[in-house]
This record gives sequence, structure tokens and C-alpha cells, in this order.
Amino acid sequence: MTSPNNQIITTDLVLLDVDLGATPSDVITQLATTVAASGRATDAAQLAADAIAREAKAPTGVPGKVAIPHCRSAAVSVPTLAFARLAQPVNFGGPDGDAELVFLIAAPEGGGKEHLKILSKLARALVRGDFLERLRTATSADEIVADVIEITSAEKKPAAATAAAVPAGGAGVDKQVTRIVAITACPTGIAHTYMAADALAQAADARDDVELVVETQGSSSTKSIDSSLVNAADAVIFATDVGVRDRERFAGKPVIESGVKRAINEPTVMIDEAIAAAHNPNARKVPAGAASSATQEEGQQLGWARRIQQAVMTGVSYMIPFVAAGGLLLALGFLIGGYDMANGWQAIATNHSLGNLPGHTVDVDGVAMTFDRSGLALYLGAVLFATGQMAMGFIVAALSGYTAYSLAGRPGIAPGFVGGAISVLIGAGFLGGLVTGILAGLIAYWIGNWKVPRILNSLMPVVIIPLLTSLAIGLIMFLLLGRPLAAAMTGMTNWLGTMSGSSAILLGVILGLMMCFDLGGPVNKAAYLFATAGLSTGDEASMQIMAAVMAAGMVPPIALSLATLVRKHLFTPAEQENGKSAWLLGLSFISEGAIPFAAADPLRVIPAMMVGGATTGALSMAFEVGSRAPHGGVFVLFAIDPWWGFLLSIAAGTIVSAVAVIALKQFWPNKAAEEAAARGSVVAAA
Repeated sequence: MTSPNNQIITTDLVLLDVDLGATPSDVITQLATTVAASGRATDAAQLAADAIAREAKAPTGVPGKVAIPHCRSAAVSVPTLAFARLAQPVNFGGPDGDAELVFLIAAPEGGGKEHLKILSKLARALVRGDFLERLRTATSADEIVADVIEITSAEKKPAAATAAAVPAGGAGVDKQVTRIVAITACPTGIAHTYMAADALAQAADARDDVELVVETQGSSSTKSIDSSLVNAADAVIFATDVGVRDRERFAGKPVIESGVKRAINEPTVMIDEAIAAAHNPNARKVPAGAASSATQEEGQQLGWARRIQQAVMTGVSYMIPFVAAGGLLLALGFLIGGYDMANGWQAIATNHSLGNLPGHTVDVDGVAMTFDRSGLALYLGAVLFATGQMAMGFIVAALSGYTAYSLAGRPGIAPGFVGGAISVLIGAGFLGGLVTGILAGLIAYWIGNWKVPRILNSLMPVVIIPLLTSLAIGLIMFLLLGRPLAAAMTGMTNWLGTMSGSSAILLGVILGLMMCFDLGGPVNKAAYLFATAGLSTGDEASMQIMAAVMAAGMVPPIALSLATLVRKHLFTPAEQENGKSAWLLGLSFISEGAIPFAAADPLRVIPAMMVGGATTGALSMAFEVGSRAPHGGVFVLFAIDPWWGFLLSIAAGTIVSAVAVIALKQFWPNKAAEEAAARGSVVAAA
């Protein structure tokens, strides 16, 4: 059978009753070679690598002992479908056994959703027993091509012809495409943000009734969704643990809102809910009001406790860049200028220059002080340290300002920053910053809902609200709350400074448990905030807390990576692939590397990680490990002392967690693990 060049499948792309290897990578590589040999791809290796990378994200096995690996690739010149009927079935992670029939869908990199449309048509056809039977019994490549072309080129029937087949509630018409825009955002903007975006995008791409565009409001630069797409959207999904930036763009749109983890775990459910909201005239909508990121309607829908929690997480997310930049600059300042440079950094940085480098002895406020280093090293160290100090000086104000921003929008920023600055002035520290941020946001929100003459409307967000709210915050802090909060902060600082022995170890256990409880969620962030806020004081107890928090947060990804290596058969193929990279995330102090494991099996993974985290936290405090850097993992060992205690604590916690998760999965296996083990045994026997 001779087919047109633009046909999706041709006879030379069909392989019948062949043995293409024992693993998905082997099969994909052979099919990619077939595609390249047909002239439809320029580089078989590149196509295979792209398809294998997609397979690593999630297995493509589907019911019926079928696999449909697919990808977009720059090596592909024409949308192509290659097919193999395997003589030796291969484990593609399907729910009912190894795959006997494999389709490779290869689309050009700029080919839009062409391969995904083919994928959705194939998926619908593959649940039909007659179609699968025809594929299994075909005696020639011509028969396979004819059957597949019939399926993938079939057009939808007119509405009248399909009315009888539409379920109740379907209105007797074909599905219409619902246009959805989504925002994903987490406090750190490192992992959850992009994982949620990928989950939603993949769920939408696998169906033909949705067009979805995602904007990730992460820590890197954010590319906003085009305004024309926002205007054309039928519904909005907010999957965030922090406030949505420029929320007013979506005013009037039906909205589905939840935490970021739900988008990772239930992307299809959220899309279904958004489709339902789009067709429900009474659905909750994003409220109007460019000056406010939250309204009374939202408060009623989410509850004020949830709103305030999100606001604090927003404040933390905006504070983290100040902490990370400032803390690492402080650490570099110590590395280059020496640790004693902290005694005179301000005088060295301001009174000297490249043309007037300091010697070993420097005049600091009229007192001659001797430093271990001199010249360019001491001066550059002081400059780095001074820059870091300035960045760290903003952390309380940033926490307060952006907490208020999340509650009241832009009018809350100025009074929030003012409240944070007052907290620093009177010694209330980050406790004061939390309180002033929440109060400033609530007061600004309240004033923003006043009914005022039209002539004052334009002045409200830029003058009246910031003025009145800043005044209220100043009076509240200086007259009422400032001294009690300062006393609480002083008491906590003194308590930390006197910690030793069992009390320090107990604190390490608590911090370790918190860091591993939700792997980047509110509890994890509370522990991290506690550590980084204290880091700005520079005392030994605060640096020990920072070390314990960072070490414990590194344990889960490393432990799970180790567990997948030691007991591979206890984990699904997708988890095995995640394990290959999780160790690097762990070494970098990115706890989110453990999320795919925890989301798939929380009852076994999370307790095991908490045990290891508690072990690491306790040992770190027992060894009196201190960290001058707030992030970076093993890559900032120069800022950690003693470094051996840090590494030993992590190693011990990693082993404890790995052993615990292996034991739980071994003696209390879940269904997915049992199926993965069974499939692995079949492949090994083959």
C-alpha cells in the first residue's frame, strides 16, 4: 500500500511480531530509528532521547496491554505514527500488564497539539475491543495502516447524529472546547509552581475539550499570559499557596481555586471543575477591583484563616530572595575577608577603597582593631558583607509588606513595609513583622471598602489608604503592641542563646519533623522562616538552627533516591526515574524533590522522611553545627562549621529514612508497588 507523504502512518512505519528489546527505552529507540529511516525525522537519536525523556515523566502504558509513547522533537519533520506489535511484551507501566502493542507518536517541535489530538483519538479507540483485536490479528502492514488511518482521521459526527449517545446533562451536543487560563505559584517558586503547571498542562493536553494556558508565577522571571487569551478565557484556575500577582486581570471570570498541591495530585478534577464553572452562571467569579487582590467574596469562599495563611506564605515567598541573596553574600564575605571581619565591616567598607586598601590594623570607631587578613581580601570581604547586611536588613520589612500586599493589594504594601521597619526599630523582629503585615493588610482592606465620594476614588489606593493605614500601624505598634512583641522576641532570643544539651537536641528533632512533614508546604516554610529570621542576628544559636533546618530539609530527596537504588522493585517505574535525579535536588537543599514520592504514597513516605529528618536535626544540634548561609546545601560547606558534623548528620538521617521507607513498603506494600514488583519480575524472567 502506497500512502501520501503527509499521511500519519505508512507501511514502512509498521513492525509486526518483532522483538525490540526488554525495556521501554529499547522499544522507543528502535521505533525512532524506523521513523528516521522513513525520512520523517532527521536524527533518530534525538527523537529517541526526547521520547524517552517524556516517558520518564510518566509511563505511557494504558489499559489493553498497549503503550503510546509520544513527544515533540526538533528532529521530526512530519507528524508521524509508528507501530509495533511485540513478540516479547515490554513493561511500559500499564495497569494490566506488559505492553504488546506500541504506538510512537512523533510530532515536530512547533507542531502545536497535532500529536496530542492523535493521542486522544487513539486513546478513545483503544478501549474498543474490536479495534484492538484487529491490530492483534492483522496479517499485513497494509491492514494496520488502513485501520489506524480510519481511526485517526475520523471526524466528529454532527450534533443531531450523536444526541442519543450524549449522557444526561450533556445537552445533546458535541463537547465544545473550553478555554481555561491557570496560575500556579508556591512560596519558594522553585518546585511546586512548575510541577503543578506541568500536571495541569499534561492533563489538558490529553483531552480534546480543553485549551489551557498556564502562567507560572515562580522565582524566575514570569511571562504573563497574553491579555487576548485572558479576555477569551471561559474560566480560570488558581493553584497557589500565595497571592496571585495582578489578579485583577481575571476580574469577572469563573474561578476554581485551591492550593498548589491539589493541581499536582488532581489536575483532571480541577479542569473538570473549571469546565463546569464556565457553564454555570452562578459560579464564583474573580471579583473586580484593580486595587485589591482579595475581596469579601473571597474571604467568604476561602475563610479568613485560609486567607491569612496564604498571605503569610506570600510574605515568606517575597522575603526568601532577600534572605538567600543576603545570607550567601554574608557567607562569601566571611570566606574572603575572614570571620573576624564581622567586627569592623562597616568601617572597612566605607572608609577604604581600591585606592586605599586596609592593612591588618584598622581604625573602627576610634579603636584600633587587628584583623587576620588585609588589603584587597579584607576590603572585598567587607564590601560583600556590607551588601549582604543591607539585603538582610530588608527581610522583616519585606515579610510584613508583602503579607499586607496579599491581603489588600498594592495599597497594603507601603503600610506593611512601614510596620516592618517599626518592628526592627523597636526590636520586635520577625514576630512584629508577621503581626504588622497581617494588621496592615486587614486595615487597608477595610479602608479600601469604604464608600467615598467619586472625587476621592482615584486618591484612595495611592494616598488615602496608605496614609491612614500607616498611621494606624504606627500608633498600634508604638502605643500598644510594640513593647510586648519586643519582649517576646527578646525572650525567645535569650532562650535560644541558652540552649544546650537535651533542650537543643529536642529543638532539632522538632525542626527536623517540621521540615519533612509537608516538603515545602506551610509547616516546612514555618520552620524555614524561624531559622532565616534568626540568622540575621548572627548569634551562634541562630546559626545552629539554620544548619539543622537545612540539613533536615536535604534528607528526603537523598533518602528516596537511595531507596530506589537499593530496592528498585518497591517503586513504580516513574518513581525509579525520579530517584535518578532526586539526590541532586537533595544535595542542593530542595526538599520538593521528594514530592512525587510523597504524593503517590503519603502514608509510607512522609512518616519515614520525618523520622530521618528528626534524626538529622537532633544530630546537627548535638554536634553544634552552625551555618552562616540560609540555602545551598553542600555547595555552601565553606559557610558551615563543623562541616563534618553537617555531613554526618545528613548521612545518618538519610540512612534512617531510606531504611524506614524500604521497611514500610516491604512489609506494608501498596497496590501500585505490588503491581510494579510483579511487572518487574516478568521483565527480569524474560
